[in-house]
Amino acid sequence: MAAPLNTAAAPWLGESDFRLDDFRAQVETDTDRSDYPHADDVCGNVLVYSAPAMARADRRVLQAELIRALSDGPGVVVVSEAFEPEVIDRATAAFVALIEAQRTAGRAAGDHFGQPGANDRIWNAAQKLARHDPEAFAAYYANDSLAMVCQAWLGPRYQVTSQVNVVNPGGNAQVPHRDYHLGFVPDDHLADYPTHIHRTSAVLTLQGAVAHCDMPVESGPTMLLPHSQRFTGGYIAFNRPEFLDYFAAHHVQVPLRRGDAVFFNPALYHGAGQNRSRDIRRIANLLQISSPFGRAMESTDRAAMVRAVYPSLLAMSAAGRSPRDLENVVVATAEGYAFPTNLDSDQPIGALAPPSQVDIVLDALARRLSPHDLDRALSAHDERRTP
Repeated sequence: MAAPLNTAAAPWLGESDFRLDDFRAQVETDTDRSDYPHADDVCGNVLVYSAPAMARADRRVLQAELIRALSDGPGVVVVSEAFEPEVIDRATAAFVALIEAQRTAGRAAGDHFGQPGANDRIWNAAQKLARHDPEAFAAYYANDSLAMVCQAWLGPRYQVTSQVNVVNPGGNAQVPHRDYHLGFVPDDHLADYPTHIHRTSAVLTLQGAVAHCDMPVESGPTMLLPHSQRFTGGYIAFNRPEFLDYFAAHHVQVPLRRGDAVFFNPALYHGAGQNRSRDIRRIANLLQISSPFGRAMESTDRAAMVRAVYPSLLAMSAAGRSPRDLENVVVATAEGYAFPTNLDSDQPIGALAPPSQVDIVLDALARRLSPHDLDRALSAHDERRTP
């Protein structure tokens, strides 16, 4: 079994919480597949699940296993065959078109953990995909393997943002890091956050990456350090030379096939690998899924996304797609949290909270409102929420 979570008693972290020997004791443990009966394999201490097998499992039992894996286990899972090839290929075509449009407009985007010019990146890719190709967006985020992991870690009303990253041949590796929220806090501020925030930051976000091409190790799939998410002092320690050296010597990389996905605790030490291939443009959709109770990384016009995607949702409903698939798309598109709002005009009549944007869209789908009527409902909802 995994070692217990490192729990510091002091209200703030101090030097005693950043010892490499303590970190090694946390990390140097084997992932025992027998602890995770739904897993198909363990590769470099990373649990590997099969999407078709996940679909047949008892949902709550599997989600309980995923919670253990992401919290006290290795902190990372791979889901093989997570996305159907035709869904991946249509989204990839849209991403390539968006990258070309950025280049034509002179708006090439950089990577905040990589060297300038090494990568191509689409910020706010979820919104841009929804508006560029709504049908591709809807098919992509109807994916129930994605929803199953997101719901396990964050509950039913998570917020999806994504950034597409393309690492070209010769592109260098990222600096290893932890991720949003505390992973993006300046070093000189981190020690001012109390210990309980260092423990709880990770439960506000789930990191994911969907492979949009085959990713052999030489192409540089994500470098991972299983079990490293359990080290409480890790947000401060990860920039120290001895921890960077340890990561360099002990990280693992799991090759992925097109359509596979990897999900990990944002406190896991990780970073994009160096692309040593000659001809593989490694393209991944980097998913940052946030708790509805936290702040997402990007400002996203979710009403515009809903308006763009809603006709596709109506078509999917008419074609017989399951209510769960439809709700998966709605949750990935619309705002799932009702607050903040103007309680003078948007009162929670008969409930603890007024309807969220997700509720408005689900109601519209249930009543098969036209896009015009949905537009009116969204506008009225926005007016109620405005001071």
